[in-house]
Amino acid sequence: MKIVDVLSLKLLMSNTDIVKFANTAPHRYKVYQIPKRNSSKKRTIAQPSKELKFLQRILCGILEDILPIHNSAFAYKKNIGIKQNAEFHSKNKFLLKMDFKNFFPSINPNLFLRQIESHAISLDEVDKKLLINLIFRKPYREGILELSIGAPSSPLISNFIMYNFDKAISEKCNSMSITYTRYADDITFSTNSVNILFNIPKIVESLLHDIYQGDISLNKEKTVFSSKAHNRHVTGITLSNDSKLSIGRYKKRVLSSKIHHYLLGHLKEDEIQKLKGELAFSFHIEPILKKRFIRKYGKECFLKLDKEL
Repeated sequence: MKIVDVLSLKLLMSNTDIVKFANTAPHRYKVYQIPKRNSSKKRTIAQPSKELKFLQRILCGILEDILPIHNSAFAYKKNIGIKQNAEFHSKNKFLLKMDFKNFFPSINPNLFLRQIESHAISLDEVDKKLLINLIFRKPYREGILELSIGAPSSPLISNFIMYNFDKAISEKCNSMSITYTRYADDITFSTNSVNILFNIPKIVESLLHDIYQGDISLNKEKTVFSSKAHNRHVTGITLSNDSKLSIGRYKKRVLSSKIHHYLLGHLKEDEIQKLKGELAFSFHIEPILKKRFIRKYGKECFLKLDKEL
């Protein structure tokens, strides 16, 4: 069944009305900027309208059964996240982290259609145009359509786009006793073999060129080699030398200070809620931390904190 027909059944709308809405969809975004982490630069977020976001979510439910996602991709999957991604590398001594340049905006309709064709996914012209309009946004009146940071459909599409790369690099890494994972635009390699990771950047560049013809490239400034002799971090999580995951000493000190200020009554309501979220995340990454904090601040502190609305 055609995708437009499935949407018609799910939305109780005619095919004509769906196509008409889709034709205006690339312009239905609210654009704003947020600061980039560890940078003075800004990241552009394009949030789809309420109606478009609703339709994109339904579209994801349809496409999940059609578009392949490689098992080395850890972002935007149910019950999988940065913890599982980091765990894959925790037992290896040597680490290489790389980053794609302008990842989501680099993904355009031509690239999407080339990947559709490479997987022999059958779509007629109506469905192709419908998907392009519903998935991509037009940043400028005369601009090229691009994938939006902020649309619920973008994570699924980006994971699909990277399937051929994930498959090729995984096979190459397996033959070299290297562990590979990808979390969105962050790719991580680890091994216990000395010096072997220095060969990886050229292999990655070659594969990207062969598969994406320059549409997706590396941000070479973010290439980082590290080992157990130095601090190792994967998607924001510290890998300790005893092969365990940690939030890191600095974050522990900050959390400890915030708990102390909470007990003194110095935190505002929004700061308390933020602290609860930070603690939940930290205990998820490093469960033993909860016992340590309870020993230091008392069980009553955390019972009281749990009751805060």
